[in-house]
Amino acid sequence: GGPIGEIVQAANRLAEQGLGALIVLEREAELRSIEETGTRIESRVTSEILETIFTPPTPLHDGAVLIRGNQLVAAGCILPLTLNPHLAATLGTRHRAALGVSEETDAVVLVVSEETRSVSLAMDGRLRLNIDPAALRSELASLFVIQPKKKAA
Repeated sequence: GGPIGEIVQAANRLAEQGLGALIVLEREAELRSIEETGTRIESRVTSEILETIFTPPTPLHDGAVLIRGNQLVAAGCILPLTLNPHLAATLGTRHRAALGVSEETDAVVLVVSEETRSVSLAMDGRLRLNIDPAALRSELASLFVIQPKKKAA
């Protein structure tokens, strides 16, 4: 249910088809600079829309999607690549981009690899490779507990 169920479903379907994807989930830090590199979309998060965006030859399939709350805010976004020299050379641009964002912000980034057909999760400058759907769902659910907005005192 909710955006997380849709995101997990899309990631798994894309992985099964050998299609790459990069999905950035905004947390506290607003990712306006990333948002501005892409095309504004502003729709509800659905697996169909995510799958459509990442299916070539759509003009947006090479970039990242930015999700804020339950809104798909932008697609085709360009991310900063990590400069981490210890990253395995076998990891491609998507993984480097996911790590880069997770090093600089508190965002959580989902990577679907077209090569290995697996899903990975980047956060806090660390990459969890090849995470299975159930683990992915529970990990995201724990990170995005919908909390009532705190009223400023």
